[in-house]
Amino acid sequence: MIYLYLFITFFEIGLFGFGGGYGMLSLIQHETVEHWHWMTSAQFTDIVAISQMTPGPIGINSATYCGYTAIVNAGYPVPMAILGSAVATFALVLPSLILMILISRLFMKYMKTATVQSVFAGLRPAVVGLLAAATLLLCTKDNFSAPSENAWQFWISVFLFAATFIGTKVFKINPIKMIVMSAFAGLLLLY
Repeated sequence: MIYLYLFITFFEIGLFGFGGGYGMLSLIQHETVEHWHWMTSAQFTDIVAISQMTPGPIGINSATYCGYTAIVNAGYPVPMAILGSAVATFALVLPSLILMILISRLFMKYMKTATVQSVFAGLRPAVVGLLAAATLLLCTKDNFSAPSENAWQFWISVFLFAATFIGTKVFKINPIKMIVMSAFAGLLLLY
């Protein structure tokens, strides 16, 4: 039964997840952590970190890892969890596949019309909102700790966040290098 719920959940996310993978993160987090309780917030944060470091789109990678984790947390063995990964990934991709097949010809024909341009103008702010929501959902005490609980970890986390932001935006350092440097700094400073 959990496979059916996985399929429906990730199909809906794929259908309404505008803005790409980062836009889907808040939807995935809401459904898997808050609605279905398939995983903890800390597990979801780990999934997002792994999804960013592995090749491929973050939304698809997150769906794959969430499907696996949901099945493992439900008490099923690893082969069943691999099937959970496949179900979640397929369900996430399926709406896009169907929509692209159905509308690709129409879109090319009507792309320059005022109606289509107005739809895209309305979607742009929604995409920015979804990306902002994904960012804010990751700013939790699981990721940053709290000054009252562990001040050292909190301030190191804030420093690494600021350094990574400045490094990629101001100094144009490759994000992969920033991920590796942050991981190394976390190992040195937090353990």
